[in-house]
Formats: sequence, structure tokens, C-alpha cells
Amino acid sequence: MARGVEWQFDPSLERIRDLLDLLGSPQNAYPVILVAGTNGKSSVTRMIDSLLTERGLRVGRFTSPHLSEMRERISIDGEPLGEERFAEVYDDVAPYLELIDSKHPVRLSFFETLTAMAYSAFADAPVDVAVVEIGMGGTWDATNVVEPVVAVVTPIGLDHTDYLGDTLQDIALEKAGVIKAGSVVVMAQQQLEAAEVLLRQASEVGAQIVREGLEFGVVRRELAFGGQVLDLRGIHGEYDEVFLPMFGEHQAANAVVALAAVEAFASGAPTGGALDPDEVTRGVTVSAFEGDGRLDPLLVREGFAKATSPGRLEVVRTGPTVILDAAHNPAGMAATAQAVTDSFGFERLVGVVAVAADKDVAGMLAELEPLLAELVVTRNSSPRSMPVEELSEVAEGIFGAERVHRAERLDEAIDRGVGLADEGGEYGGSGVLITGSVVTAGDARVLLKVR
Repeated sequence: MARGVEWQFDPSLERIRDLLDLLGSPQNAYPVILVAGTNGKSSVTRMIDSLLTERGLRVGRFTSPHLSEMRERISIDGEPLGEERFAEVYDDVAPYLELIDSKHPVRLSFFETLTAMAYSAFADAPVDVAVVEIGMGGTWDATNVVEPVVAVVTPIGLDHTDYLGDTLQDIALEKAGVIKAGSVVVMAQQQLEAAEVLLRQASEVGAQIVREGLEFGVVRRELAFGGQVLDLRGIHGEYDEVFLPMFGEHQAANAVVALAAVEAFASGAPTGGALDPDEVTRGVTVSAFEGDGRLDPLLVREGFAKATSPGRLEVVRTGPTVILDAAHNPAGMAATAQAVTDSFGFERLVGVVAVAADKDVAGMLAELEPLLAELVVTRNSSPRSMPVEELSEVAEGIFGAERVHRAERLDEAIDRGVGLADEGGEYGGSGVLITGSVVTAGDARVLLKVR
């Protein structure tokens, strides 16, 4: 698919709508849960998928970007499309691409093509429900051509500022485009500036909204071998002793957001009680649902126990422990650093970092500095990857030159990181954290042959 690079962004939904019209509007063949936000989208999407699958539903899942293979993005029944099926879906869509291109001044993008493939594959399956992760932003994202029954907004932070705006309010306004009349909005804990924008949008379109920390939340979390044990308060019930095989307080928050989304989906459409615009700034929300959305506690425990989120604080080796994480902005890196501190007892931790040049690199490295003994800077397979010399210069200004090492290739950097960690000795409690980008985590998974 020679349709430009993924991060090309042209704010229009006309092309994707025209393409889907020609394909018979497959996106309308099933209910959709749409997941927007800055951090945690993929994890929440995968957790929702796991819970819905445990309820006996056939689920289609669309996430981006992928870690190792393109086919990961389009999943049915918890499995990526097979190679043959992926090619078949593209062949079904391909005849219409040039036709749409001829009608518009800008060609269909790589991401728009993938989105059409996902919606078509889900209709052909058919699925009972689709869980769709917004690619970037919200209002103008190609996935946002549906009327979601549930719209989820994970924590919003500063990211993609070249495209979405350079203030929290601007970014929140773009992401608020997924909030539509008749939907239930599940809002993760937000900074005040973002929360006000989302509440105002829900009020203006007449959507119901439930908020982490008010209508639902994490009651208790304890560290456990291989993850954590949670007591969760949903919007319709309480669920205790839930094992989540993921690390970090942020993943516990992602879990309760996913739980609330599935409860909202299970309860049916909202009825009445829309927000009064004058009450938004006072934080007043009225939530009324048809039906009982309480889930079977055993189902919840089983669904979360089976949930996975590859590349998110993923332990892939021991002796020394090697962890992969896809954090790619300061807020995500702060959550990663806190989770590593809380969940692992490292006496010596070495970082291997490759980042995109258009990110807040200094902000990410500043979050890592108190955590790491030494840092190996490198680059990943993306053409957006910051050159090693430039990354080293930024890193030395934060870590000091004596703590920073360079490696031109990621495989060399991993070897160097493991060697530096091993200098702590056999009983040194050492580890290696490979992070900075989804691409970095994906490349490392391939190099380390993670299955």
C-alpha cells in the first residue's frame, strides 16, 4: 500500500466516508465502542476485548500502531487476521481506492485504507461488537465515522502537538469529537483543563458521562507475582480480588475504565438525564441506563486474567530482567517510571532508549533520569527516529556525559545495556528497560524473538 507514511494527517472524513459508502457502509453493521485519549488507549482496548470475549461475544478489535506485524492491528476473536485473510480483505477494498482518489484533491491515506479494511473485515466475519482505537486525535481521525454506543476517553496529555494543538484544551477539544448524541462516555481521570472540555462536549450533544474517581474507580490495589490484585468499583457493581497480569497504577486505572465501558455496553442505551450546560463546571452528572449492567464477578476475573498488552511493561527475559515499554511522551514515561519503581526491586537499572525526533525528548528523559543508573541511546527502524548523536546530546544534558552510551543499532544497544546491567553482579538486582517509542518496543520484540 504505497499511500504515504502513517503520520500524514489531512483533516477530512470525506474520503473515508466515500470509500465506506462504496463498500456498503460496513461500519454500521455492528455496535462500536470507540476509544480515544493520549495514553493507555491500546491497553484499554485490549482489556475491553478480553471482557467482551469472556461474555461470549465475537469481538473485532482495531488498534494502532502495531508492534511487530501490520496484521496485529485487525483482530477477530482475539487473533490477528491471518496472512491470507489480510490479503483478501485488502483485495476487496483495493478496486475502490483509485476511484475515491480521483474524486478528491488528496489521496486516501495509508491509515484510511487500513481503517476501511478493519470495518469491512468485521462486517464480513461478522462480529457482535467492534472495539476501535482512535489513531490520532478524534474529530478528524478516520475511525470516527461511526456512532459509538460507548465512547471512552483515556487520560489526555500533550502529544502530537504539531497536528492537534499545543495546549491541553486544544488537544482535548480534538479528542472530544468522539462524544456524540446518544452515547455513553466513559471518562478516565483527567487534568481539569481537559475534563472541562469533555464535560462541555457531552452536555452540548446530550451524551451521558461517567467519570473515574466519581462514578467508578479503583478501590484497592496490591502487588502480586506477575501483576497486581484489584478491588474495582464499576458503574453498576463492585468486583473484588481481580488479578491483572500487568504492572503499574496506570494499568489498574486502565482496567477500571475498561470495566466501566463494558458495563455501559451491557446496560443498553442511556435514557434522559443529559448534562445541563450550567452544571458542567460544577461537575454534576446524571447517569441513567436501561437494564442492569452489572457483570458476573467470575466473568470479570476471568476476562482480566486473560488480558494482555504486549510492549507495555512487558517482561521478556530474566537474568538480567529485560522489560519493554512503549511509552512515547512525558506523561506515559512518568507512569512507566512509577510502575517500575513500585513493581520491581531493581538495585541497578539500565535504560535503552530510541525516540521519534518530533517528540518531547527532553521531557521523557527527565522522567527516566532518577530511575536509571546508565543510559544507552540508539535509534529504531522508523525514519522518524532521532539520530543517535542528537539524542546523545540531549541525554548528556540531563544524565551527564559519564552515564550516557551510544549505539548506532538497537541490537547493539540491547547487548550493551545487558552488559552494563550485568556489571552489577549476579546478585545485583539489575535490569534493562527498553523504551521511548512503540516502534522501539516492537523492534526489540522482534530482535529478542518474543512470542
